[in-house]
Amino acid sequence: MGRYLLEEILPFLFAGLAVTILLLLLGALQAIIAPLLAKGANPLLVAKLVALQLPYAVSQGLPIALLFATLLGLSRLAADSEIKAMQAGGVSPALLFGPVMALGLAVTLLSFGVGEVLTPRAKVQALSVQREIVLDNPRVAGLGEAGGKALVLRDAFGRAISIASIAQNGELRGLSIATLRSGDVAREIITARRGRLEPGSNVLELYDGQRITYQNERPSTVLSFQRGQLPVQDLQASFEGGDELRPIYLPLRDLYKRVQDYRSQHINAPQEFTALQRKFAEPVAALCMAFFAAALAIFSFRSSLNIGLVWVLLLTFLYYATWSVFRVMGENGAVSAVVAAWTPDLLYLLAGVALLWTAARR
Repeated sequence: MGRYLLEEILPFLFAGLAVTILLLLLGALQAIIAPLLAKGANPLLVAKLVALQLPYAVSQGLPIALLFATLLGLSRLAADSEIKAMQAGGVSPALLFGPVMALGLAVTLLSFGVGEVLTPRAKVQALSVQREIVLDNPRVAGLGEAGGKALVLRDAFGRAISIASIAQNGELRGLSIATLRSGDVAREIITARRGRLEPGSNVLELYDGQRITYQNERPSTVLSFQRGQLPVQDLQASFEGGDELRPIYLPLRDLYKRVQDYRSQHINAPQEFTALQRKFAEPVAALCMAFFAAALAIFSFRSSLNIGLVWVLLLTFLYYATWSVFRVMGENGAVSAVVAAWTPDLLYLLAGVALLWTAARR
């Protein structure tokens, strides 16, 4: 029975995952990829950037795909009276829960693993690819254009490198490099009129600049130079409105440490707090989805209700819409992080309990 149920659900799971990934990538295409190509970005680098979005799309898409697959597979069993045949053959419909919940647990672990191991690495590499795209074609970031914003890069040493413009020959102009302490307090600031970073090089050449060091937030030393070299490592650029990784992309250990630091300093950081809860709530959603789908199948059998494809799509979209709304509310501090992250899961869990209670009364 378990093998039969899995053979019914797994094809829909793979198909749903493929569609979900495609939709998430299409969203990235509209927001990021299409503008890059329109501004003349290297197509090979853009293709690499698209490929690096896959781990995050898989981790986000697995619970949604499972909901779609279990709803569609189990509703077909109910519609074709196979659950009725199971009961007539002496098999309790409650046995649906075993294989379905086991599949939900497997999807939960897989989603958490992909989100924790592959996604952070892919996002770091994506920031490096975005830096290559910008340095390859400055028009991508609007550098040198009227009203264009300065490009801000980050390296592994915690430095923020601001570039006002990039010349056609690749020369960087109007550089400002800030080395920050914890809490974003400047330790030193280096400015330079010109600079150059050769492709593949880990040394930033600076010309006509000044280095100012700070102690207790006050200038300590000022040094002018005509030429200098600054070692850099893993330079990254972001097209998402920020110059570092979003909290949800950080490894769990790093995110937990950041949240603990904020709480010890009584700093309200709703985006980080919500991201920490989402690390667990989003994979666990697969278990809640599996429970809800099995409960809905038993309810459909007891009430002779036919759940068609339209209802399956509607219920799947309802989770995504609820998740999106509460995520935005949590990141903006409108609701607590726990409420923002766990409400979509709780709604489907409670709906499943209500369906089982109603089916038992029938």
